[in-house]
Amino acid sequence: MEHSKGDRKRILVVEDEPAISQVCQRTLAAEGFDVDIAVNGAIAQDMLDKKEYDLCLIDIRTPIMNGKELYQHIEEKHPEFTGKVIFTTGDVLDEKLESLLKGDKRPYLPKPFTPDELKAIVKEVLEG
Repeated sequence: MEHSKGDRKRILVVEDEPAISQVCQRTLAAEGFDVDIAVNGAIAQDMLDKKEYDLCLIDIRTPIMNGKELYQHIEEKHPEFTGKVIFTTGDVLDEKLESLLKGDKRPYLPKPFTPDELKAIVKEVLEG
């Protein structure tokens, strides 16, 4: 499994909206992180199986494999990583989604979010 370079932490952003991916990439890279982007959960699953990440920012709604399905894969294959997942969503929370996020006390970032909100939640989870 490939590790991060030096002391830089590696973050995987799972996001199918290019504008949001770009904001995440620029904001997190400016904070000193190595950032990889996956446009759906299936690509992210493959990346998680090949590289070691310090944190994963997952959009709940992505094509091919959504964020909930990707999280189930993480629980099964990388259980030690479940505490390093932040969900993003632009949806009004439905009951099942609310249960996943609030019931499991999963950190999440509602869209639209600011670069400062992104930096704050990433710092909080990494220091957690």
